[in-house]
Amino acid sequence: MICDLHCHTKLSDGSLGIEDVIAQAKKTNIDVISITDHDTMASFSRSDILGKRHEVQILHGVELSAWDKERQRKVHILCYAPGKPDRLEGLCLKSCEIRKACSKEMIDRVMEKYPITLESVLKHTTSSKSIFKQHIMRALIDYGYALEFYGELDRELFNPKVGSCYVERAYPDVNFVLDLIHTAKGVAVMAHPALYDSIELLDELSAKGKIDGVEIGHYSADENYRAELKKIADKYGLIETGGSDFHGLYNSVPTHIGSETTSKENYERIIKLANKMNQKG
Repeated sequence: MICDLHCHTKLSDGSLGIEDVIAQAKKTNIDVISITDHDTMASFSRSDILGKRHEVQILHGVELSAWDKERQRKVHILCYAPGKPDRLEGLCLKSCEIRKACSKEMIDRVMEKYPITLESVLKHTTSSKSIFKQHIMRALIDYGYALEFYGELDRELFNPKVGSCYVERAYPDVNFVLDLIHTAKGVAVMAHPALYDSIELLDELSAKGKIDGVEIGHYSADENYRAELKKIADKYGLIETGGSDFHGLYNSVPTHIGSETTSKENYERIIKLANKMNQKG
């Protein structure tokens, strides 16, 4: 069984639609896929229909934005198989509004430097529930100010530390997000700890029993980092997942559907835990 439990579509910051992603999963012999768009569960109903059409099993998922208050930085939490997804809607809406506010401020700053328009950015967001940095870069590429999404101009404008146009605000506290996931009867997995240097946070949350799993299989983690994550997972009995973090055209590095996967055993652990939580009512 091949399971890719981290993929994005046009509903957030991916370049392909739901059907394209699921059809590609079928072509590459993926048995189970999870569309985990940022702060939106809009894929759930459509992905179920398309999954049946293409004979690919769908695991409902969403990648939720959160904030590590101790270290003042972002952390992403993957929520799988929420039995009561309506309980996450308010959180998703709040996070999308935070992202939109940041993005609109970034667009204003970019327009002071480059003669693009708000419309040139928004035309790339018609299917998305928010506005992402990739959409701004695409407008800049459209008008010839860059040739790539993650090159020199991206670093100049959007590097989190020194980018002249970068804007970030705090998302909901990670402890609140985890509690809400469990209230929604979902399984909480920390996404790509290497991207936001979240290994200390992972250990803290695991010690408190607040998190169910960790995404070890991700392009951002080298062998040494994966070994450290594996130690924590073994210590606390965490579910170990993997996924391509596929974004299509907007990938920061070359990565295709199925480039990282979750084992059958760990996929079944997700399902078992989700069922157990839902049985409690």
